[in-house]
Amino acid sequence: MSSKVEFSEYLDKRKQIGVVGLGYVGLPIALELAKKFKVVGFDISAKRVAMMKNGIDPSKELNKEAFEGADILFTDNIDDLAQASFYIVAVPTPVDEHKVPDLTPVLKASETMGKVISKGDYVVFESTVYPGCTEDDCVPVIERLSGLKAVEDFKIGYSPERINPGDTQHTLTKVIKIVSGCDEESLDLISEIYGSIIEPGVYKAKSIKVAEAAKVIENTQRDLNIALMNELSQIFDRVGINTYDVLEAAGTKWNFLKFYPGLVGGHCIGVDPYYLTYKALELGYDPQIILSGRRINDGMTAYIAKKIVQFLLTHNKNIKDCKALIMGATFKEDVSDIRNSKVIDLYKELMDYSLSVDLVDPHAEKEEVLHEYGIQLCEKVTKSYDVIIVAVNHAEYRDLTEEYFTKIAKKDGVLIDVKNIYRGKINNLIYWSL
Repeated sequence: MSSKVEFSEYLDKRKQIGVVGLGYVGLPIALELAKKFKVVGFDISAKRVAMMKNGIDPSKELNKEAFEGADILFTDNIDDLAQASFYIVAVPTPVDEHKVPDLTPVLKASETMGKVISKGDYVVFESTVYPGCTEDDCVPVIERLSGLKAVEDFKIGYSPERINPGDTQHTLTKVIKIVSGCDEESLDLISEIYGSIIEPGVYKAKSIKVAEAAKVIENTQRDLNIALMNELSQIFDRVGINTYDVLEAAGTKWNFLKFYPGLVGGHCIGVDPYYLTYKALELGYDPQIILSGRRINDGMTAYIAKKIVQFLLTHNKNIKDCKALIMGATFKEDVSDIRNSKVIDLYKELMDYSLSVDLVDPHAEKEEVLHEYGIQLCEKVTKSYDVIIVAVNHAEYRDLTEEYFTKIAKKDGVLIDVKNIYRGKINNLIYWSL
């Protein structure tokens, strides 16, 4: 059967598409595909499935309208998933506490695939991995449990996700999608499926490994550029000049790249480079630049905490009597995602210095923060803070005035502006930014 005929079978809904993992990546894909195709959305969390059945995105990225008109069955039942014949796997690929790739979710998903696929089916992975992972690690699991042979009996593909939480401009359908397949036939069908929902079209990578590598270096490049800015900010702090003043001046040159210092967390930039360095080390190559950038970015919370303590000591404060407020707990502005949030690391650093720390955030879920980190978010801001740290550039914080901060700070209070929101607007409080 030709790939063109197979595509028509999805269009007329004789065949179904299954999406495995309905988080920040999987749910938008499932709902967009469900506008044209019949979709089975599978997630192992019954609680999340129940929310989505009621038109609620657990990740708070999509509104109720996004669910309207979607031909989709949300389920946590593997038997429902087995009705599909084209599968998209969009599960997390984190690192463990030793910065080693944790393939548990993607390998568990591969086991699920091995239990549900039939001859002629397709499995396309979207999870960020190192080059070779799909074919070397995932495919053998599917083959073992299904009794089928990849390429001959079922097709494999890889199409890296480019979802950016909180970004309403570069959404799923507005960004070119990289696609790859195990052969020409698979590449054609995978391209047709994705191409039907991606407005700018798809880019056909030369191989699955090329597509995997392209994804992992997208965030590695960004990580290194931010690391350079973070290192520059530490140098300029010693010089006694504002980093943003320098960047503003340098940015007048046409080819100067505009990156800024800050905390690098989340599920992509702060994680993906470790997948590439893991593979490099496995192949006997010791990556210098990538790991150097990671060390700088991972060390920023310790650097900021040390600066805060130095400010307090300079003003004859007894650290154990000091009270701090951190505004923002998510990994970036205007999202509820707390995964790998470096603000949590900053909180812990300050606690290790014996400061009393209040943590607030208008977007983060109180129960989730408690469950993931054992930290209780404060219901509201109080007063008499020795130091206030605005750590995340949430919309709710951008228009705050110095008057607001002076009301909740002590007379000789310190304002730490991690994202440089208030440059040139603070005159009475002690002010510092990266």
